Amino acid sequence: MSDKTQAAMAVINRMLPPEISKGLSTGPTKQFGDGLAELGMVACFEPLWTREGIDLRTRSLVTCAILIALRAHSELAIHFPAAIRNGASLEDLEEVIYQAAGYAGFPAAASAREVAKEALSKAGMI
Repeated sequence: MSDKTQAAMAVINRMLPPEISKGLSTGPTKQFGDGLAELGMVACFEPLWTREGIDLRTRSLVTCAILIALRAHSELAIHFPAAIRNGASLEDLEEVIYQAAGYAGFPAAASAREVAKEALSKAGMI
């Protein structure tokens, strides 16, 4: 495992629950679409989440804002709790959702609020 991959796995283990991070560390299981996890590692976690320049809290808040604008609900359900694990507060996430209402549209923000409530509740964070 390369140094970059090890650094990415350290970030993943910090921000994602064990049931998700364990699946990423074990590699493909020959199920449909399994290669997507490797693409995520190579395209996002290794080159982006291991960068210096902004801390993980800020990186998480930016990621949540982008995912709200994209209406990527499945990813938001993972990244809202990850943002808390990376040091964001519930108030930070609320403000990101409010800010998104003005720039990504009210429907996107309202949907994100519902995803956040469900995901954070499921994670025991609210």
